[in-house]
Amino acid sequence: MKMTQTLRWYGPNDPVSLMDVRQAGATGIVNALHHIPNGDIWSVQEIQKRKDEIETAGLSWDVVESLPVHEKIKTRTADFQQIIENYKVSMQNLASCGIYVICYNFMPILDWTRTRLDMPLDNGSLALEFNASELRVFDLQILKREGAEKDYSSAEVEQAKRKFKNLSLSGIQRISDNVLKGLPGSEEVYSMEDFNAMLDTYKGIDGDQLRSHLVQFLEEIIPLAESLGIRMCIHPDDPPFTLLGLPRVVSTMEDYQHIFDQVPPLSNGITFCTGSLGVRSDNDLPAIFDAFADRVHFLHLRSTKRDAQGNFFEADHLSGDVDMFEIITRVIKEQRRRASEKREDTSIPMRPDHGHQMLDDLLKPKINPGYSAIGRLRGLAELRGLEWGINKMI
Repeated sequence: MKMTQTLRWYGPNDPVSLMDVRQAGATGIVNALHHIPNGDIWSVQEIQKRKDEIETAGLSWDVVESLPVHEKIKTRTADFQQIIENYKVSMQNLASCGIYVICYNFMPILDWTRTRLDMPLDNGSLALEFNASELRVFDLQILKREGAEKDYSSAEVEQAKRKFKNLSLSGIQRISDNVLKGLPGSEEVYSMEDFNAMLDTYKGIDGDQLRSHLVQFLEEIIPLAESLGIRMCIHPDDPPFTLLGLPRVVSTMEDYQHIFDQVPPLSNGITFCTGSLGVRSDNDLPAIFDAFADRVHFLHLRSTKRDAQGNFFEADHLSGDVDMFEIITRVIKEQRRRASEKREDTSIPMRPDHGHQMLDDLLKPKINPGYSAIGRLRGLAELRGLEWGINKMI
């Protein structure tokens, strides 16, 4: 039993074409309607238009990533209830078009965060990097967040001051752009003023409060998902720890256990992202998979390499801190178990995530960082080969 092989595609303006995806050997597409503002309804017409485009290229739209959760839902402010109703209508419209897997996240304000998009590796390719000291420079010296000093040691505060003094204007701009302007798939782009205003909306919202808001959101949408046959799969925080004073509530096994204890139906599931979860040394990835295997509805397979200072970068798919052999072995066993139970979701969709920029992609004028063609093709080929070998072995 094989995983369903997909690649993320950002729509008609993506420099990686649907034909490129087919040539890479994937059969499915992970996609979202990024042109529709957060909180608005995805109409049947817009969904079907995108689905037709994908299917005309000989592929299938297997996963929505993401159907964004508006900030007003996370903070439960203003007209959040109407926005939840809009979200439900979008779910209904997706199901009516035959799309049943929806990935989403509940990260406050920022989506996935990196401080550098072109970290050079020894072989000349480029990787995404999160540098904790640069994030502190942004927080303390560029953003100058109110009360930020309380979140760091005196040594870290002094280090940030020294590092900031030694940064060039282009270095300061790079860090600011990468944090505020978002990365591929990010839900919003912020100016410094907008971001500070957004931070104010989270005053008084700690981890417990945000977790409560997530559960209340799930209590509203999961019964509908159950009735429609939709599998909702929440993506872990990336990175899986507090940033800029904002709480993170989907970072550990305990976080997931709380969500599923409160809202038990299997439609309430997980996007098992090995890279995000693997950034924390206290996350036991095989144990997390085993605990929630029956509700893993989507797989992001990538590996990160971390250090003791809180830094990490995107490693090759079969190296880094993730034991990909162990994870894919578990995935295969879970798929076989589902097949024995005649579940409809026997083949779990996966995608190789955050490939390196390499070879000809180094010369292209436009790429989506982490989503260039060749690095992901390499990752998909490696993962496909590993899966083939494990299936032969067990």
